[in-house]
Amino acid sequence: MKAREIAELLDEPACDHNDKAKSGCARPTPGASAGGCAFDGAQIALLPIADVAHIVHGPIACAGNSWDNRGSRSSGPTLYRLGMTTDLSEQDVIMGRGEKRLFHSIKQAIDLHQPAAVMVYNTCVPAMIGDDIEAVCRAASERWGTPVVPVDCAGFYGSKNLGNRIAGESMLKYVIGTAEKMPKPVHPAGIPVYDINLIGEYNIAGELWNVLPLFDELGLRVLCTLSGDARFHEVQSMHQADVNMMVCSKAMVNVARKLNTQYGTPWFEGSFYGLRDTSQALRDFASTIGDADLIQRTERVILREETRLGIELEPWREQLRGKRVLLYTGGVKSWSVVSALQDLGMEVVATGTKKSTEEDKARIRELMGEEAIMLESGNARQLLDRVAEYRADMLIAGGRNLYTALKARLPFLDINQEREFGYAGYVGMKELARQLSLSLTNPVWKQVRAKAPWSDITEQNTTAACGD
Repeated sequence: MKAREIAELLDEPACDHNDKAKSGCARPTPGASAGGCAFDGAQIALLPIADVAHIVHGPIACAGNSWDNRGSRSSGPTLYRLGMTTDLSEQDVIMGRGEKRLFHSIKQAIDLHQPAAVMVYNTCVPAMIGDDIEAVCRAASERWGTPVVPVDCAGFYGSKNLGNRIAGESMLKYVIGTAEKMPKPVHPAGIPVYDINLIGEYNIAGELWNVLPLFDELGLRVLCTLSGDARFHEVQSMHQADVNMMVCSKAMVNVARKLNTQYGTPWFEGSFYGLRDTSQALRDFASTIGDADLIQRTERVILREETRLGIELEPWREQLRGKRVLLYTGGVKSWSVVSALQDLGMEVVATGTKKSTEEDKARIRELMGEEAIMLESGNARQLLDRVAEYRADMLIAGGRNLYTALKARLPFLDINQEREFGYAGYVGMKELARQLSLSLTNPVWKQVRAKAPWSDITEQNTTAACGD
């Protein structure tokens, strides 16, 4: 990828903070890849496309250290769960055999699995030695008649967020717009059907399935999610949607903006975490489409779901109200989960913002006030210090912080991409309340914090020994 193309992706016009005073997103720091590189960001953004063969072109470690680290689920094909790599060795680099290995790897993937398409992810080593993956992919596609898509995302290009945008750019350049028009289905209730895309929805722990029934009821057909539980032909058809929703912050905002520029598709940003945000997302779909009947039906659905959920959540709200939480995550969850926790009556004393954009931080200030405490980074010691300083009752973070919390005898909830429970939508809100309650009220905390039964005997023996 050329330096000019990387600069264009960093200088995203749809980001509000790109003004005259400060243009562009954060530039990469040489040698600093903590939190994910461009390759990592591109791979996890596209990996949930379930019927595609995903080939990592590079040394084995690039695939082995990152594969399947996002808990996306599929309702059908499982090809995306199979790790594939060209496994470049030192001899391949010295002898210039990278392109040949890639060509044969593509052939092997097509022969063995007959995928809907093949996606090839470039990494640092082949990028530095000059492998032309675009030419190899073009030749392989012509040879075997299967779409082969290059994703030029060498890790040294920049951050994980940049990798997300590179992935989106590859879809715009090679995939979106290549499918024939899909006919509109007939809704069982006889209402009009509108097509929508969810950009940045990864179906973590199957949480996309929590909101699909609501869309079906309202006559909103999800044409494609980029990329949770997606199929290649759905990505090809994204240009046919009536409205797009940016779900995961601004990670792939370039896709939403360019679909608007090239095809006139309106878009908005939203979240399905929490009662208020889920209802607002449904309202935004209806208002953006502009169908008066859809707007009315949407309000009836929201009233029904909020009423039902309010009754079901009340027992958990009694247990959770007033509990103080330290939330250490990033991206869209840095504010959307805050909203969900506040809906349950909990107090978020601080939230992490390591991978959050300026817009994410603005949303945090709206929810928590201008004096909101934002944690840019934190190791185990720093997190526990913040827990003590702000008197937090529990820690909500990624799985890597689980043992930090357990060693401190602190209730913990996993909120990141490896989690086993889906928290999106009204159904997910109920599950979130249940998991929070289970963690906070677990009897183990009373036991591990209690004085050891043998401590009094030990003290007496020590005192007696000193007295003698």
